Amino acid sequence: MTGIVTQSLESLRGVGPKLAEKLRSYGITSVEDLLFHLPLRYQDRTRVTPLGALQDGAEVVIEGEIALVSVTGGGRRRSLLVKLQDGTGLATLRFFHFSQAQKNALQTGDSLRCFGTVRRRPGQQPELIHPEYRRAAWDSADEDTLTPIYPGTEGISQSQWRKLCSQALALLRATPPREFLSGDEASYSLVDALQFLHAPPPEADQNALREGRHPAQLRLATEELVAHQLSLRELRRQNRERPAPVLTDAADLLTPFLAGLPFEPTRAQSRVMQEIRADLEQAKPMLRLVQGDVGSGKTVVAAAAALLAIGSGYQVAVMAPTELLAEQHRRNFAQWFDALTIEQAWLAGSVKGRRREETLAAIADGSARLIIGTHALFQEGVNFQRLGLVIVDEQHRFGVHQRLALSEKSGDGQRAHQLIMTATPIPRTLSMVAYADLDCSVIDELPPGRQPVTTVLIDNQRRGEVIDRVANACRQGRQVYWVCTLIEDSDALQAQAAESTFEELVAALEGIPVALVHGRMKAREKDSVMSAFKAGDFQLLVATTVIEVGVDVPNATLMIIENPERLGLAQLHQLRGRVGRGSDASHCVLLYQAPLGAHSRARLQVMRESNDGFYIAEEDLRQRGPGEVLGTRQTGLLEFRVARLPEHEHLLDQVDVIANRLEQGENETVQALVRRWTGDRQAFATV
Repeated sequence: MTGIVTQSLESLRGVGPKLAEKLRSYGITSVEDLLFHLPLRYQDRTRVTPLGALQDGAEVVIEGEIALVSVTGGGRRRSLLVKLQDGTGLATLRFFHFSQAQKNALQTGDSLRCFGTVRRRPGQQPELIHPEYRRAAWDSADEDTLTPIYPGTEGISQSQWRKLCSQALALLRATPPREFLSGDEASYSLVDALQFLHAPPPEADQNALREGRHPAQLRLATEELVAHQLSLRELRRQNRERPAPVLTDAADLLTPFLAGLPFEPTRAQSRVMQEIRADLEQAKPMLRLVQGDVGSGKTVVAAAAALLAIGSGYQVAVMAPTELLAEQHRRNFAQWFDALTIEQAWLAGSVKGRRREETLAAIADGSARLIIGTHALFQEGVNFQRLGLVIVDEQHRFGVHQRLALSEKSGDGQRAHQLIMTATPIPRTLSMVAYADLDCSVIDELPPGRQPVTTVLIDNQRRGEVIDRVANACRQGRQVYWVCTLIEDSDALQAQAAESTFEELVAALEGIPVALVHGRMKAREKDSVMSAFKAGDFQLLVATTVIEVGVDVPNATLMIIENPERLGLAQLHQLRGRVGRGSDASHCVLLYQAPLGAHSRARLQVMRESNDGFYIAEEDLRQRGPGEVLGTRQTGLLEFRVARLPEHEHLLDQVDVIANRLEQGENETVQALVRRWTGDRQAFATV
């Protein structure tokens, strides 16, 4: 391709080697990249506001004659004051940082046009602090559009961004970028959409622009989502090019396992097991995401898949994001597989020295058939003899490439099958976008006997009543969780908060055995406490959010969550899922800190109204956006320039159709489109 796509940045006025290097660090390597570096928002500088009409907090353009220039104060309090008048009133420009040359250039009688935010105190003249300004006798053509505000990098000013993008726009119509969408797929041409978004006319619908629903934005968002979809499809295609082992359980381990379970799998579990079995019988790598609400029985499904691989003579790796969750899997698998004489191995960051060497040797020589652990499993030095299946729990806690790196360790030139599980229900919007490289199964049925959890909101001022409620539950033989949260992402601070609450409750609940678990404790300590709580040695467990996943105590019927307003809905739902795992009525108390804002109250009301994880996940997406719902480790995913979720969810069906059309054409077209929107990050993820 030629033209604007590959035209170098140095061809633009004002771009030397240093500025070009700064731009490249931001992923901008050509003039076309500049065109797709779109404004975050806009300022309206097309209308001059009379000085007599200035309102506090307004962003305005003003124009007036300099009546006075003076310097006040001394030392750090020194400031330059410029008084403007326009016949309707007076206003002051205040500069705390200024040079003598700047002061000398501002002369009484000169006319200035300025842009800034008004600060107006009662009884005082309006002020603009450090406004942008220049002499009023400028060419007004610069101000006949809304002023774009670009996402910036250190060392590049807004003025530079505007000049650079303005030059790129001048080249746009002479050498337009390639169109990938047809006329019936977009109401705007690519050129018109780019022109509009870099320089909207004054009458443009600014509300629509702010909300991402202007047709020009939708045109580019559609193309970006198509590029993203094609990138993930190519990732899937590359992943399935290599052969995978055919797993049919020659040793027939699955039948005795299912017969020995103390319960009958639900219809949903059985359906998903069949979907997985059909995948594993193929010579192409399985790429399947299993979604299921809290307590739906995903681990049993994973165990069945593991036995198909082990029975076929292959190893299975189970990877979880935390040692606590990995330990829970280890206990479950050990209990279920006890009669099947399957050797297990455990590998986490805490496994060191001789024990680690022995574990690595058992993995390498194949004597360990089931290997359970954390991210340590895909690190260097971990070599499998014959890895047939990778099971990843809570995929959103890992990057895409981490699970792919693990599946590469098959040891025999084949690619291991992948089973991805999550107890965080993923809205359809996100699964279509973030997991387009995976097949999807949903366990949409809870085991019989599970009771919905009743959720209430209580002000922390009624803390004494809540403690009494905990005491009553414990006296009736029930067990209780008390979860402490902090807004800071700090294990030390969370541990401190939990320890303080632990001491408070021990003092208030005399005679009731209370335990404490937090992220600063060693894995063995946490394991010991959790085992003791599960065994009933403690009735109250004070914990941080480390108990979000992986703890199953059917006798726990009450949970208190402090400061729930600080957590996302999906995380609150995960925590709440630790109770209601038996047949008794269960309750969750959201102990909030007053005053509670309207937005926070509306969020917590969702928890009161519903136990449906998928509904809650949709609300979480709507309120917090995809990055928060999925976490920040989805390598390269959802870092969109234009597209927004869930606002652009309605585009996804059309995106799918367009992606299908482009896939039928030339591969070079697909690559060019993906490269346009991903830049140097990745044309396609190499695996």
